[in-house]
Parts: sequence; C-alpha cells; structure tokens
Amino acid sequence: MKPADATIRVMLIDDHQTMLWGLSKLIDGEKPKMEVVGTARTCEEALAKIDQLVPDVILLDLDLDGKDALDIIPALLSNLVSRVLILTAERKQSTLDVAVLRGARGVLRKDVPAEQVLKAIEKTHQGELWLDRETLGRVFGELMNPVAVRKPDPETEKKDTLTAKEQKIIRTIVEGSGASNKALSQRLYISEHTLCNHLTSIYHKLGVSNRLELYVYAIKHQLGNPLP
Repeated sequence: MKPADATIRVMLIDDHQTMLWGLSKLIDGEKPKMEVVGTARTCEEALAKIDQLVPDVILLDLDLDGKDALDIIPALLSNLVSRVLILTAERKQSTLDVAVLRGARGVLRKDVPAEQVLKAIEKTHQGELWLDRETLGRVFGELMNPVAVRKPDPETEKKDTLTAKEQKIIRTIVEGSGASNKALSQRLYISEHTLCNHLTSIYHKLGVSNRLELYVYAIKHQLGNPLP
C-alpha cells in the first residue's frame, strides 16, 4: 500500500492536444502532490499504455476522436489500482450514468474551475465518489433494478432511423395492402420514381428486400399504426 503522502499518479485520456497540454500544466503544477505520468488520445493508445503506467487516477474523456470510450472503462480498471474520473463535455445524463455503472468514480464537466479538477482527483484517489446526489440516486436505483439498464432493442433502433416521410409511406403501404406503386404514389402525392427512392432507403434501414417483406415487417412491429 502506498504511503498517504505519496504522489498521485495521473493519466490523461483526451483527443484534444490543447486539453492534454492544459491539464498536464495544471496537474504537474501541484507536484509533489500529484503528477501526470502519461497521456493518450485514442482508445487503442489508452489500452496499450494502461498496463505499463498503472496510474492512480485516470482522467477520461468519453468522446475520443469520434469513438465512445464507455467500452474501455472496465479494461482501464482491470489492474485494480486505477480509478477513473470522467472529464467530458457530454451532457446526456444517461451516458454519464452508464459510465458510473461501468466503474467510473466521478464525473466532471469540462467547464468546471481548475481547482475542482484538482480536488476531484485527490478525492477520487482517496476512494471517494465525485457525484451529485441526483446521479447517485439514479445509479443506485438502476443497480437495484437491472432491467432498467438493458441494451436498446435492435428493432427499435432500426425504426428510429426512419424519417417522418418514410413512416408515412409504410403506413400507406399497410393501409393499401396490395396497391400498385402507381396507386400508392398518387395517394402520397409523389411520383413513382420518388416512391421507389424512398422504398430503397426503407428496405436498407429495416433489412428487408421488397414490399412483401416490408409489409410483413410493418405488421409484426406495428409500423402501420397511425401516429398519436
């Protein structure tokens, strides 16, 4: 076990060079209390360095060059020494909750004062959580009710990619059953060519090959229901 006055070894994971530079200056300015022992700008680089560095605290951005860093949190914690502190511009609360559920000890917004970053690093290193009461309440509730954190349904995700126009076309197809493309296009007040373009897009999004498969899919997943 490290002595209480040992230097806190910090790893920074962020895809913005300016942010890395600023955080390094801030933290190294606190020596010997804490120091930066390594940085990474991608998920792959972070995973490649973590076993060698074994930092006490990891400041992790959730968006690394367009990649979601949520998935690497368990791997960053596998050495049983490091503690993850999220430092992000992410505002979606559900995403931040998932980060905590995967092992992060705290969440910081990138617009917080510098002294809060330093304090959060110190408290996280000491084993405390850096979370507000609301987040703690939600996370505790989800841990008590695992059903609430199930992964999204793939079919729901497919349906969510449909535009309002595409949804209207699907409803018209369901209502018209075996109507021809010409009849459907007239009902939708668009040309047959435009209808075919929309159908191609719909087929691709839903993973079907033709109007019959689309009709069956729409009935099965209730895509033909009128909008509320």
